[in-house]
Amino acid sequence: MFKKILIANRGEIACRVIRTAKKMGIKTVAVYSDADARSPHVEMADEAVYIGPPPASESYLIADKIIAACKQTGAEAVHPGYGFLSERTSFAQALADNDIAFIGPPIGAIAAMGDKIESKKLALQAGVNVVPGFVGEIDSTEHAVEIANGIGYPVMMKASAGGGGKGMRLAFNEKDVREGFEATKREGLASFGDDRVFIEKFIESPRHIEIQVLGDKHGNILYLNERECSVQRRHQKVVEEAPSPFVTPAMRKAMGQQAVALARVVGYYSAGTVELIVSGADTTGQGFYFLEMNTRLQVEHPVTEMITGLDLVEQMIRVAYGETLPLTQEEVKINGWSVENRVYAEDPYRGFLPSTGRLQRYRPPAEIDNVRVDDGVYEGSEISMFYDPMIAKLVTWAPTREAAIDKQIIALDRFEIEGIGHNIDFLSALMQHPRFRAGNITTGFIAEEYPDGFAGAAVPEGLTNKLAAVAGIIASVEAARSAEIDGQMNGPAVDPTEWMIKFDGVEHMVSVGNGRVVVDGIKLSIETKYAPGQRLIEAMLDGELLSVKVARRRQVGWRLTTRGRSHDVIALRPRVAELSHHMIEKVAPDMSRYLLCPMPGLIKAVYVEVGARVEAGQALAVVEAMKMENILRAEKAGVVSAIVAAAGDSLAVDAVILEFEQA
Repeated sequence: MFKKILIANRGEIACRVIRTAKKMGIKTVAVYSDADARSPHVEMADEAVYIGPPPASESYLIADKIIAACKQTGAEAVHPGYGFLSERTSFAQALADNDIAFIGPPIGAIAAMGDKIESKKLALQAGVNVVPGFVGEIDSTEHAVEIANGIGYPVMMKASAGGGGKGMRLAFNEKDVREGFEATKREGLASFGDDRVFIEKFIESPRHIEIQVLGDKHGNILYLNERECSVQRRHQKVVEEAPSPFVTPAMRKAMGQQAVALARVVGYYSAGTVELIVSGADTTGQGFYFLEMNTRLQVEHPVTEMITGLDLVEQMIRVAYGETLPLTQEEVKINGWSVENRVYAEDPYRGFLPSTGRLQRYRPPAEIDNVRVDDGVYEGSEISMFYDPMIAKLVTWAPTREAAIDKQIIALDRFEIEGIGHNIDFLSALMQHPRFRAGNITTGFIAEEYPDGFAGAAVPEGLTNKLAAVAGIIASVEAARSAEIDGQMNGPAVDPTEWMIKFDGVEHMVSVGNGRVVVDGIKLSIETKYAPGQRLIEAMLDGELLSVKVARRRQVGWRLTTRGRSHDVIALRPRVAELSHHMIEKVAPDMSRYLLCPMPGLIKAVYVEVGARVEAGQALAVVEAMKMENILRAEKAGVVSAIVAAAGDSLAVDAVILEFEQA
């Protein structure tokens, strides 16, 4: 077995590979940029080598630096993780030229299947059903428009070397093609070093199913069941599960056999994934289309590991060393159900815009059986604009789908992140959504169910009273502590018991005492311990456990977060509550005449000039953040009166880009 391997990646996947290598008794080498000098993967590895500045194009994407690090440390093999150099044939070839093993598939398979255009050509030759489209290189925007018009809208424009949801644009008309084609090329070049784009018919309302394959160098290739990855936003997977609630045993076999046949054509070994789309109405298993094959480990591989009991990273390492797979197709089983949620640094309350900054608080859920957190950060880590916004992967397992989903809700309630925007509330809302729980999902699920954006999860029946009860407990404990400070009260302190609790625009009368709380006349039994300053309170209310995150608001009250929704809570004594009704509420300033930068980012283009009249929906500027370009559009008609920012400027969140004339 290898004695030392280098991980040519960063973040959670680097940590993931290091953990398995250590379990196998293999020494590890990490590489890092300036931005990652104090990252967990650097601390976990036995050795670490500096490879350059934060931009991936100057560090993680430079093969020569990775090879030099191998020679410097004596690493015998390289695991590329996913992204970066994982599907770059030139990198695999350079390793081979330097007698360094590549923990991945053969170079020929990467070339054939990693290139989305060439893989479709090969799939067509092999008789695999592929999505209708143009298989070839596109010369210009005009050429792209011609192709799209010929295929028929809607169409999908994809970077040939793309993956992970990057370098993809959906076009419903010619205008969308003209706006998005060049952006797709730029994203492909920036993220993968390849600006080639292909166009294919967009299959509306499909389910996204992928088959995990695993092969060795002795000709053995298996399919390890399927994953359902239909819950996506902007073509980026958000929730994954295994198995799929839609796939029947007959479909699983048909898909798996085609995936293996395709892998065998290119002599595949190591772990890989064949991605398919299927009509939700199909029950035969024959109406699926081949999308692409990812010749690497997938982000969502943990759900497959949880139901099969296999460590895919370990198998990749053993296959690279020349060992035979330890099981046959008949021995591949499905044990229970697993769900994975991707925790992103993004703000779902502001259109899912990327968020950067420091993790002032980071506490993954603890002490829950069959809950796995794959991450590469720690409290105090900086979430940088240079890399993918994923913070962690939260994975649960249970004997049934419903139980695995319920475990996600519990774990998300206990997942503490402060300092940056994150999508934990949104993930909890998805887990509670009736349509998701019924398994009735497509790739359009999020767009269809949240057409106007996300404003928090729906409040389940009975939760309001329980939340008011928790707020009453917090208010009583905090008031009692305040009364004890510096002897402000003569004699023993008396706990205040009567409160007006206000949140979500509704007032509740709450009485606290003797292991019970009365909310608006309804008695609730409660068992909990709370100390002032505590960030997470767990209360047993009428026999049900509720975890609530507590954050002190700057002015008065608290922000209580549970079950996918935050509630700004005010607690007042009854007499103070009466007087508060006479207070005048402050009106927020009108910012509608400004175009504000919605996230920290780089201005790539400004499309208008001073004096120009714009219409609602018109593209005004492009902001790049975390390797993704975001088109900012006018919310209403108006005339541009000033341009404050220009292409090339780096802006903070809410910085002014344009100003419009006042109506």
